[in-house]
Amino acid sequence: MPEVFNSNYPSIEHLREKARRRVPRFAFEYLEGGCFSNINLQRNTDEIRQVQLRPWYLRDYPGSDLKTELFGITYDAPFGVSPIGLQGLIWPKATEIIAKAAHQHNLPFTLSTVATASIETVAELTEGKAWFQLYHPAENSLRDKLLDRVKDAGFPVLVILADTPTFAYRPKEIRNGLSIPPRMTLRNVIQMMLHPTWSFSQLAAGAPEFKTMKPYLPKGLNMKHLGLFMNKTFSGRLNPAKISAIRERWQGKLVVKGVVTEEDAETALGLGVDGFIVSNHGGRQLDAGQSTIKPLTELAKKFGHRTTIMLDSGLRSGPDVACALASGAKFTFMGRSFMYGVGALGKDGADHTMTMLKRQLKQVMEQVGCERVADLPKHLVA
Repeated sequence: MPEVFNSNYPSIEHLREKARRRVPRFAFEYLEGGCFSNINLQRNTDEIRQVQLRPWYLRDYPGSDLKTELFGITYDAPFGVSPIGLQGLIWPKATEIIAKAAHQHNLPFTLSTVATASIETVAELTEGKAWFQLYHPAENSLRDKLLDRVKDAGFPVLVILADTPTFAYRPKEIRNGLSIPPRMTLRNVIQMMLHPTWSFSQLAAGAPEFKTMKPYLPKGLNMKHLGLFMNKTFSGRLNPAKISAIRERWQGKLVVKGVVTEEDAETALGLGVDGFIVSNHGGRQLDAGQSTIKPLTELAKKFGHRTTIMLDSGLRSGPDVACALASGAKFTFMGRSFMYGVGALGKDGADHTMTMLKRQLKQVMEQVGCERVADLPKHLVA
């Protein structure tokens, strides 16, 4: 597959700046904002970048291979796409663009329950190889309907979300009227007029909708009542009983996202999950919480031999991925990075971002003399 790479945007920072200029402020702030004062959002990346790697220069070195096996599937690189809700609001057809690129690059794409493309559409784009992240519904009947659709789509991995027991307090979203779903205030309309490329693209694509949830939404709801319906539908905390019920019904690989403590890790493993993702929802839920890299390091030491431990939140570059893998993660996931790419470059943005991240990661591995992804922990400066 010929890879797309635009040398004008050789980093996520360059893509972010371009996307910021192309996307209306209310949508851009939804993408990149955290909760309260954005402290944990920044802490995630800052503390990943405190990790140091040790190079070996005077050894025989045949080259580096990014291929990584995860749950019996070999991917072309040790990173995948995190789920993001309302992707189509940030850039039209963003979910479809990123899912297609991930499949072409042989990387896992994770679809959110509240994404703007349906399970069936993403299954077609990825030949059934995508993952699905489940926001646990309040009603078990809706849970079962969603699980049946995911099974019929052939998705190999189900991710259940633990780190959103309550709806977050995000000041920028509140000010912009961007609690789910978005509310078009006069300020937001003016912003759309100032971004004609985004606006005309949205007109062509159609208004973003919760496509997976669409069959279950009551007809004729206005924006306010649709928001109340969604809040009620997905309210509630994940607990052992809910995980057990899903484990009994779901025969594929089962992953819990949001594990950051030994107690939760023990509970999840005792319930028969196949792995967990150390995550704090991209710093969007608990400003006073830890960064992801700190609990990852401890959890990998204690549980790395028993299960598959992955990392999400705070990763913005190939070196960040290398540092997370060196700290004990088997695999990593990113969300905002790919959205910056699409916001900046449209239909080519996801392809460019994946190509760029692979090049960055391979350069780090070549520099330190690491042949395989699994050997990166040997290069960690303790």
